[in-house]
Amino acid sequence: MRLFENADAVALDKPAGVSLATSSAPGRSEKDAVDRLARACGEGTGTGWRLVHRLDVGTTGVVLLARNEASHRALAGMFQQGRARKTYRALTWSCPEPLEGVFEDPLGRDPRDGRRMAVRRDGKRAATRYAVLERFPAVTDLRLFPETGRTHQIRVHLAAHGCPVAGDDLYGAATRWESVEAPPLRRALAQLTRPLLHAERLEIVDMGIDVQAPLPSDYLRCLEAARSLNTISSR
Repeated sequence: MRLFENADAVALDKPAGVSLATSSAPGRSEKDAVDRLARACGEGTGTGWRLVHRLDVGTTGVVLLARNEASHRALAGMFQQGRARKTYRALTWSCPEPLEGVFEDPLGRDPRDGRRMAVRRDGKRAATRYAVLERFPAVTDLRLFPETGRTHQIRVHLAAHGCPVAGDDLYGAATRWESVEAPPLRRALAQLTRPLLHAERLEIVDMGIDVQAPLPSDYLRCLEAARSLNTISSR
């Protein structure tokens, strides 16, 4: 779904399962990634569009693309300078303490598993602010504001603090749904095929961009099931 457009950029609502990874391998170029995203969003092909940033294959929500080389340079510069404000939602196991705060663990490649990132003393600086929206008996709905853009940053920070993203098998959430006693929530969590992480909003004030993406159906299904239980706290 197209969320925003002007002469310089277009924003799409990325569904889960679309890989934006690029490399020199066949079918992995930036053009291929843009075309995959465009087709998944009902746009045909993204002729001439360029990715300004990326989301993990399982992450849903706002993706910004530039319409031309000049706008790509300008928008990419905004991201590199920290002038693009990104907001995410995540449904997590357990609840971080305190209910608002910032994770500042440095991150680097996990030496035991090349697919993963990990908290490392010699890692690069990474910062993720967070706030609890609703806390339930088994899971918590969070809003997160990454201040840096490291690979898997939100997922690793949450897992490192005992709150892995629901559905995130890579970072410790596998089979946790089996311990949930409430049948509606257990069923909803058991059906997850991805980490329940959503790029909810993107703001670039200098460019007049403020885009929001609605929560996807799997997130809403889990949230509704959790709300059918007694909420512990809400903000």
